[in-house]
Amino acid sequence: MPVGATAPTAEVDGARLAAPGASEWPSHGRDYAEQRYSPLAELSEENVGELAPAWVYPTGETRGHEATPIVVDGVLYATASWSKVFALDARTGRELWRYDPKVPGAKARDACCDVVNRGVAVWKGRVYVGTLDGRLIALDARTGERDWEQQTTDPSKPYTITGAPRVVKGLVMIGNGGADFGVRGYISAYDAETGEMRWRFYTVPRKPDQSQEHIELDRALQTWSPDTAWEWGLGGTVWDSMAYDPELDLLYVGVGNSSLYDRSRRSPGGGDNLYLSSILALRPETGKLVWHYQTTPAEAWDYTATQHIILAELEIEGKPRKVLMQAPKNGFFYVLDRATGELLSAEKYVRMNWASHVDMETGRPVETGKGDWSDGPKFVLPSIAGGHNWHPMAFHPATGYVYIPTYRLPYPFKADKDSTYLPGTLNTGEDFPSLASTIDGFERSFSFCRATQLTAWDPIQGRRIWRVNHESEINGGTLATGSDLVFHGSGEGRLAAYRAQDGSELWASEVGIALMGGPVSYALDGEQYIAVLAGAGGSAGLNLTVLDYENAGYVIAYKRGGTAKLPKVLPRKPVVLDLPDVAAFPALQGDRAELQQGSDLYNTHCFRCHGVGTKSGGLLPDLRYSSREIHEAWPEIVLGGAFAGRGMASFADILSEQDVRAIHGYVISQALREPSLLESAAVWVGRRACISARWLVD
Repeated sequence: MPVGATAPTAEVDGARLAAPGASEWPSHGRDYAEQRYSPLAELSEENVGELAPAWVYPTGETRGHEATPIVVDGVLYATASWSKVFALDARTGRELWRYDPKVPGAKARDACCDVVNRGVAVWKGRVYVGTLDGRLIALDARTGERDWEQQTTDPSKPYTITGAPRVVKGLVMIGNGGADFGVRGYISAYDAETGEMRWRFYTVPRKPDQSQEHIELDRALQTWSPDTAWEWGLGGTVWDSMAYDPELDLLYVGVGNSSLYDRSRRSPGGGDNLYLSSILALRPETGKLVWHYQTTPAEAWDYTATQHIILAELEIEGKPRKVLMQAPKNGFFYVLDRATGELLSAEKYVRMNWASHVDMETGRPVETGKGDWSDGPKFVLPSIAGGHNWHPMAFHPATGYVYIPTYRLPYPFKADKDSTYLPGTLNTGEDFPSLASTIDGFERSFSFCRATQLTAWDPIQGRRIWRVNHESEINGGTLATGSDLVFHGSGEGRLAAYRAQDGSELWASEVGIALMGGPVSYALDGEQYIAVLAGAGGSAGLNLTVLDYENAGYVIAYKRGGTAKLPKVLPRKPVVLDLPDVAAFPALQGDRAELQQGSDLYNTHCFRCHGVGTKSGGLLPDLRYSSREIHEAWPEIVLGGAFAGRGMASFADILSEQDVRAIHGYVISQALREPSLLESAAVWVGRRACISARWLVD
């Protein structure tokens, strides 16, 4: 229900999205080019130190906050976890209305990387949001009342939506996620006024004996083996990036990874497997493909091309070129001609071992063989987190640099050649139980590897200009402003301003809660604001990062001379062992087979939320420290869905009572287990190995 006064009507159209006023932020990347550059220049190197909180809005949510706010006509629109939408007075932070789409809590099971949402789109008096359970909803921008709703996915399949919609020529563009669970990807366009679907572009083909939905799939089919593992869905979900060029009338879309990572099983006869890990240029009114570029042919490492796409004009070899820029997961920074898809450059922006370079004649990465895990386990750089993930990057037209939130992490791949497609769980073809037993103990040292940075990249020279290292595994988005400032949040809970030319830190706000989403800038009454969401989450926040605070979510807006107080960060409550009668578990009395079964099942179904080997320090509970009440209700929770409303869905479709008992016994055994000398040594070595790894990548 609406709260307080109604908001203005948000009469945003194509002209306003193509060339927004300096004082507003009307689209996900501010404009259709997605540069995330604000021309506002009141804040400068000389006075940025005067920035202080103008207002603070508690979202009431405790999971990941990844949204980029939209600011038009004095109103800020944003989303929190569980796809909840709110409208705030951008001067004061006062809530104008709030909308809860009431996503079923059990849907969290289908979300690979937390129950997050990256924001809304506004168009001609409406606010559009995609929900975790696959709906596209149009809200009245004044009141928050629902105007229409469309189910964009098959509810029986593990599709999700976490990305922000875009609106082009009166059509709302929306994709989806779920490739890791075994779905078939696509992007759809809906009439912004009525909600009627206008077109749908599938990114991977159907079986050869079925007719394809559009001609582009007939061409794609030729790049897949006749023995393709069709039952795995194949993936190719469009879960984040889009940009639009009104002059060329081209919508650019980033496509994601495969559903079966092991390409030797996914497409046994080989092939590039279009349109996985590709950039597509589509006609926005019809969905017709104009050109495509595949960043990672036959991808096998979760190397999505769904990362942020930026459109700009660069002078290359003495000539102005209209370009598209992307830093996808695979570690190469691409500059393409956005009219034709011609490759102009592709240089490594992070350290990698899977490929040596991109062949400029063919446009293909030249693989080294060090990333081929089809016949044995391999450590691969970049990891599945990529050299750059979803966190927005920014382009500054004055410096010509792109400011990229980067990662440097390896990842251990090991194939499970006996795996079959299993609905309701991850379907990547990896041997998670084996990997868990291999690194058990060592992952305790993982938190010493500080893996995130802010990197300034020159796209013309194809080289790094400067870099700032962070002491956190959680990264944040970036913003460039007209006064040569770059704002960037980090998992350390700091929002900082850097000099755009050299990366010198000029100001920082110690929020104390991780900042992941993209900051924005807007102006009201002649005053420039910087706004950002706070709240840890995502894949790193679920179980990689150790949080020592209660993860309350906030929107924080700063201006010069602000007088609001930052939120009080509460420490996490200490946890203690409160185990049931351990004699009741045969696995703890020497039944090694049941203990191994519990380990295998846990590290197949539970680890992605509760941590490898139960060692979670993230948002969700470390099950070793469950209360006595939780232990007593274990079957009711895991099989009965007692906590489904809180995100812990029932697993009765794939686990038996005996399975659950074995998992429970394994969790208790992990709670009782003392680290061995070898594991303690692994921690000692791991600390030093991370230092060494830093030196190597620097």
